[in-house]
Amino acid sequence: MAREFARTDRVGSQMQRELAVIVRDEISDPRLGMITIQEARVVRDFSHATIYFSMLGGELDAKQATKALNEKAPLLRHELGQRMRMRTVPELHFTYDDSTRRGNELSDLIEQAIAQDAKHHQE
Repeated sequence: MAREFARTDRVGSQMQRELAVIVRDEISDPRLGMITIQEARVVRDFSHATIYFSMLGGELDAKQATKALNEKAPLLRHELGQRMRMRTVPELHFTYDDSTRRGNELSDLIEQAIAQDAKHHQE
């Protein structure tokens, strides 16, 4: 019988939870605004992890925020190693996740189309 989740998925989920707390408590850069860790994807050999994040507010755009987080990655990796009991802690690579913004845009477009369709049927 196959396992329900792969070990990489479990480690990624744990990393996501831990990084959310670490970013909230340890990063004191007000330019970043509120950072939300959306997902952590770990490669099979646990050497690298891609961390997808979104942000709310802040002075930096997505590209600048990604650069700032990647500069803080060694500190975050060290803190992650203190909290998670792993033989090796993956290198962290932060990537901005704009799926929430795109989802909102699509939702707005759908609502506009429905409103136009309703207006067209009333005429």
